[in-house]
Amino acid sequence: MIKAYAKSDIGKVREINQDAYYISDSLDQVQLYMLADGMGGYNGGEIASKLAIQSAKSYIENNFKEIEKDRESIIQLVGSSMEYANMVVYEKSKENKDLEGMGTTLEICLIYNNKVYIGHVGDSRIYRIRKEFMRKLTQDHSYVQKLVKDGTITKEEAMHHPQKNMLMKALGCNAFVEPDVMVKGFLKEDILIMCSDGLTNLVSQEEIFKEAKKDIEQAPKELVEKANNNGGYDNITVVIIKNI
Repeated sequence: MIKAYAKSDIGKVREINQDAYYISDSLDQVQLYMLADGMGGYNGGEIASKLAIQSAKSYIENNFKEIEKDRESIIQLVGSSMEYANMVVYEKSKENKDLEGMGTTLEICLIYNNKVYIGHVGDSRIYRIRKEFMRKLTQDHSYVQKLVKDGTITKEEAMHHPQKNMLMKALGCNAFVEPDVMVKGFLKEDILIMCSDGLTNLVSQEEIFKEAKKDIEQAPKELVEKANNNGGYDNITVVIIKNI
């Protein structure tokens, strides 16, 4: 049995909320959870994030029953859904001068048979809590993450780097995208946290862990409130999923 709760908030500075999310009904055949953080002027980001979620969702739902339910086929389905969403957003940005250059991050968690199939593009994040340990499952596709990986700067320096928001990879900005796709165990009592950088830039991993462990229903609201209290410089979205 899977329970999920979410909250999205405009924050204290932005004029519109360019984040979007989707959570499955617990009875749906395909357990699907998605989060997107859009970017681009004049409503572009808002359009990109919604469009990416709609496209990937319909792609997965239309094809899930046709595929073999083995590991490889589901991995491929998640990857293809993101490539399809990328194409839809990219084509849309070409239609309208105002939407030029729009893009979005996209996180997908498809849960099937005690496994989570993850698709990831951008710098929104997915964490998994198992017992007393929280682990980041995604690698940010950001310039700063690349510097950390290369050993040019430390993780601590990355937290306050001026180019923190520069993405190396986003969905909808180019004709093709290569998403990260992976499979992780999702066992009884495990918790998944999907969030936009409006949360992770302002709230520490320790606090995210603490709130999610305490009460999954209240956690999205509490975490949004913490991010707003710490400045709320960006839109904030949190999705919390537990295998009950």
